Amino acid sequence: MKPLKIVIVTKNVYPMLHPRSHRSSQLAFGLADAGHDVTVYALLGNSFDYKVYQKNRNIKFKNLGKSKLGLADSENNSNRTIFNRGMKRLFWKVFMYPDIEMVPMIRKALKKEKDIDILISIAVPYINHFAIAGMKKINAKCWISDCGDPFTKNPFHKMPHHFEYFERKWSKKTDYIVVPIEEAKDGYFQEFRDKIKVIPQGFNFDDIKLADYQKNTIPTFAYSGATYKDLRDPSKFLDYLLGLNKPFKLIVYAKGGLFAQYTNLLGDKMEIRDYVERDKLIYELSKVDFLINIKNKSGVQQPSKLIDYASTKRPIMTISSDFEDSEKSVFNEFLEGNYTNQTIVENIERYNIKNVAKEFVKLYEFKK
Repeated sequence: MKPLKIVIVTKNVYPMLHPRSHRSSQLAFGLADAGHDVTVYALLGNSFDYKVYQKNRNIKFKNLGKSKLGLADSENNSNRTIFNRGMKRLFWKVFMYPDIEMVPMIRKALKKEKDIDILISIAVPYINHFAIAGMKKINAKCWISDCGDPFTKNPFHKMPHHFEYFERKWSKKTDYIVVPIEEAKDGYFQEFRDKIKVIPQGFNFDDIKLADYQKNTIPTFAYSGATYKDLRDPSKFLDYLLGLNKPFKLIVYAKGGLFAQYTNLLGDKMEIRDYVERDKLIYELSKVDFLINIKNKSGVQQPSKLIDYASTKRPIMTISSDFEDSEKSVFNEFLEGNYTNQTIVENIERYNIKNVAKEFVKLYEFKK
């Protein structure tokens, strides 16, 4: 196959540390490394030098512009004035302020591009999809909309019903809707299910480096990622740890959240660290005895960190927000080094970015 012209529209890419910026960056690199001509539009910032990624591969990073309404760029800079924060609080659920600022940026960028083979728009925010759906003409042979979480049916962020109009319009116009897991299909309108394809989160396995694991003197386990009250909630698990009369060490990679409420209570038994780059995170996680995964109460979403966890080669224990008695028993087994009931991530090669990139190209071939 001759190289395809592929344009990716997203909000953020590396160095932003966020699941969707990882998705955007890794997908762009994977498609470029496969020999395609890739252009990425995003809010880039001013200082990061993308030349290192553009060297020896046919990829270009182009800046959508600079946000005036408070959107963070890929270097996490933002114009977060008191006015912008107040406007977001008042109007995000009315007309997606400040995400709506992306609409003219995206349309202006795409009008410059001709003869696109594959156009990939990546959410969040969903305004990236809606901006394209509102264009009179899309200069692409195949438009693929990549989604991490559902929109109006997202149990973590309830949206007003008037947004269903925009979601239906977009769903009707796009060629494909890509979701990371089969269960996610339930988060979209039934009449568009034939457009939904499952392509998991992809990662570059070639860059993974693991520590030389040695069993820790004190049972040491770790958690990485966001938490949500009642939906992906560690509170009952942490309450159990408070009453546990055994030595242990919990390392948490998170920005505050629900874990922060237990900092003083658990003392030196819990250490909260800031987010780090994925490669470094996997290396650090490979040093602990086992990893904690908190499953979502919603069946339409799955934490992408499970692939990161599997890459560490360390045992994974999956718990629920309710942390029931059966889970307590399994956790005690883990503390003793018995990992019989660990979570196994099947077919890890599915998540190799080389295979993920091929799946996107297959959609184009099928439509053609």
